[in-house]
Amino acid sequence: MIETGDFWLLTVLLGAGTFLIRFSFLGFLGRSELPEWLLLHLRYVGISVFPALVTPMLLWPAATGGQTDWIRVAAGAIAFAAGMRISVIGAILAGMGAFYGLRALETLF
Repeated sequence: MIETGDFWLLTVLLGAGTFLIRFSFLGFLGRSELPEWLLLHLRYVGISVFPALVTPMLLWPAATGGQTDWIRVAAGAIAFAAGMRISVIGAILAGMGAFYGLRALETLF
């Protein structure tokens, strides 16, 4: 286990580091116009971060000991399809409904 003093030192240093990383971009370039090609690429950052966070939880969930669970993968695929066709809220509701519905069907059969 990490010592309390080491934990807080690490927390402060990581906080300062992330602030400096963000400030280096926003503080120095915040007052100037960014090139159109850079703005185009920045639009894709948010879209790419969410799948990068969710995919490991779908393919290797801790709840199953890291084993791929077909119900989670199916619910993720259904949520993705709903997100492409409907909306983000529709994707969340479809994914949750598919997960709990398939889980209930699995216990019946």
